[in-house]
Amino acid sequence: MLSEERLNATLHASGRRLTRQRRIVLEILKESQEHLDAETIHDQAKARDSQVSLATVYRTLALLKEIGLVEEHRLGEGHAHFEAVQSSPHYHFTCLGCGRVIEFDAPQVMEVARALGEREGVEITTTHLFFSGYCPQCQQERRNSRNDQL
Repeated sequence: MLSEERLNATLHASGRRLTRQRRIVLEILKESQEHLDAETIHDQAKARDSQVSLATVYRTLALLKEIGLVEEHRLGEGHAHFEAVQSSPHYHFTCLGCGRVIEFDAPQVMEVARALGEREGVEITTTHLFFSGYCPQCQQERRNSRNDQL
């Protein structure tokens, strides 16, 4: 993740500065092992600084996304989830039953992107791969539910 110095330089290059609220939001995302929605980020930020509003969180997320420090994901729900940009690409599986999100690596995706770039002469700047289905526990619950209905 970015050092404090690089973070300041990145924000300064975009004509902005590192405010306390921006630092708090980014720290929350860096510390989290989950994909957080804006309301959850707001709840955690409020615990650190009671002056942080939900509007500030949304504006901060939009800014951090714009300058490439935060990624926004749609994980099969009606709202977005956010995470700090990772050093290596990863992808997501979301269980349609319980909502569990599993992150996974897939080097093959980068190979496909590279081949596409070479073949079509395009420059790929972002890749997204999202799977949805049922985790083993939810599969079992679905089987049990079907058996109960018979």
